[in-house]
Amino acid sequence: MEPHEQTHSGDGGGGGDCSVSGFDSAEKVIIRWDATASEEAREKMIFNDPQEVKLYLNAVDEIQKFVSSGGEIENRANSAIQIAMARLEDEFRNILVSHSSPINSDSLMLSSSSSSQLEVDEDGSSSNNGNEEDEQEEEETDLLKRSGSSASTGSAAVRLPTGRGSYSRSTSSIREIELIPIESVVHLSWIARQMVSAGYLRECIQVYGSVRKSAVDSSFRRLGIEKLSIGDVQRLNWEALEQKIRRWIRAAKICVRVVFASEKLLCEHVFESVGAVNIHEACFMETVKGPAIQLFNFAEAISISRRSPEKLFKILDLHDALIELLPDIESVFDLKSSDSIRVQAAEILSRLAEAARGILSEFENAVLREPSRVPVPGGTIHPLTRYVMNYISLISEYRPTLIDLIMSKPSRNSTDSNTPDFDFSELENNKGPLALHLIWIIVILQFNLEGKSKYYKNAALSHLFIMNNAHYIVQKIKGSPELREMIGDLYLRKLTGKFRQAATYYQRAAWVKVLYCLRDEGLHTKGSFSSGVSRSALRERFKSFNALFEEVHRVQSQWLVPDSQLREELKISILEKLSPAYRSFLGRFRSHIESGKHPENYIKISVEELETEVLDLFEGCSATQHLRRRSE
Repeated sequence: MEPHEQTHSGDGGGGGDCSVSGFDSAEKVIIRWDATASEEAREKMIFNDPQEVKLYLNAVDEIQKFVSSGGEIENRANSAIQIAMARLEDEFRNILVSHSSPINSDSLMLSSSSSSQLEVDEDGSSSNNGNEEDEQEEEETDLLKRSGSSASTGSAAVRLPTGRGSYSRSTSSIREIELIPIESVVHLSWIARQMVSAGYLRECIQVYGSVRKSAVDSSFRRLGIEKLSIGDVQRLNWEALEQKIRRWIRAAKICVRVVFASEKLLCEHVFESVGAVNIHEACFMETVKGPAIQLFNFAEAISISRRSPEKLFKILDLHDALIELLPDIESVFDLKSSDSIRVQAAEILSRLAEAARGILSEFENAVLREPSRVPVPGGTIHPLTRYVMNYISLISEYRPTLIDLIMSKPSRNSTDSNTPDFDFSELENNKGPLALHLIWIIVILQFNLEGKSKYYKNAALSHLFIMNNAHYIVQKIKGSPELREMIGDLYLRKLTGKFRQAATYYQRAAWVKVLYCLRDEGLHTKGSFSSGVSRSALRERFKSFNALFEEVHRVQSQWLVPDSQLREELKISILEKLSPAYRSFLGRFRSHIESGKHPENYIKISVEELETEVLDLFEGCSATQHLRRRSE
């Protein structure tokens, strides 16, 4: 039996002397605690003294019997009820305010021992003196870990106990904790029942919602959730926004699984014994609707913000976080009055998915249309190639998410001459839409690079540029297991063939003239009784070779092949053709030069020196460095 449970019977008519006497005694109790008339009443709280609680609540019960009795006593009863309700409202608020500090990470500890947990005092301040940001990070991590912990109580609802103890509960992801001590919850429930039965439902909801919303706001601040409008979010620079997205993802899990879930449980237990229908729903929404809208407005602002490639991965992070949270949102906000919260979360999820698809499509167009025309020095890897390949490597890491979002294959305008011609038919049988999109991005990247290669005036450098970039693309694919699986060996072989073909074209363009100097044609004289070799023609041939080789060496020493293995393979390939040809040429014609005047003017380099100079190529040396090397 509760302290104020009625032990008498009566029809509420207030007839006999005993009833009037009981009314008079009850009225005195009510007036004694009238804060507007007594200094003592202003300084003390009823619910700090169990005996006074019993007397006061019984007095209110007694007064209630006379509110419709008629006559002067009804007027006195109504006046007393007004005083009592004002007092109970103050008591209700005081109990709530006394327990309105932000959620303490201690409440989520499955073990009482933790060297790094953050203690929160009653006023919400931290007892640690370290870096505030680090403390916040640690607390969020701690809360997140434990918000996903499963306790032995399971998911069944726990009824409010009548004795001492805790009313927290947990599910596989939701972690409901005790926000207010059980004794105070019982007191709140008693007061709420009195206020509602006296017709003060609206006041009860307003006081409860106001104080608990303030507590939720404090927890939000503790978690780093700022009050930002959609416009505020969209005006932030992307670097700042990235940090806020990371914090939001961590904090949102705590807010839904811990803060909102615990507020809902508290509402149920405070108001479950109150007769009014769905009052706990009204109080819950009064408490959390504003904070919930504030929380989800941030994600909504991101979902409708201007699209750009760098935003894709944070948008996917948000999408993944919201997908993970959606069952918890639907569980916590399962009331009819909270339909709008569930709808908002689902709509944000849909818009994030659409934003991701839109960004991928716009990224494809941006790669195709990237307009830079200034050739990169030395034919090295173009910044666009690095950017695109790093980008799609990241995309491949988000495969589990994107594979559900990207449902259609790439579309291209076959009549547009500025779009590459590519046949997907041989890939479509074993590649999904996402993989085809990644392959298409590589196709249009190569198409763009082919266009950029035409800005080189030297044909050999143009081929070297294509070789470097195609090789980089192949290596990036091979270096990412996820990307390699998605691209597949069939297309990877095509890409490998592309850079090998470019290497062949480079060697032809760069060295064919040099090698042409080492042929026999044009050196022999007809009808001569001499050795049959024209010494003047031979001298001219050596001079041509020396000039061409020196020019090739001077120029190509400034060219770049960034990949060391490719660079060595290319040098070896050059030497495999050049060294034997030069050695053979020297073997056949050296004596003809050395038997004449000033042979050093014609044979300027030995085979060994030639090989050494070829090994100097593709290091990106400046002209000054080149001259210094030649003089050493």
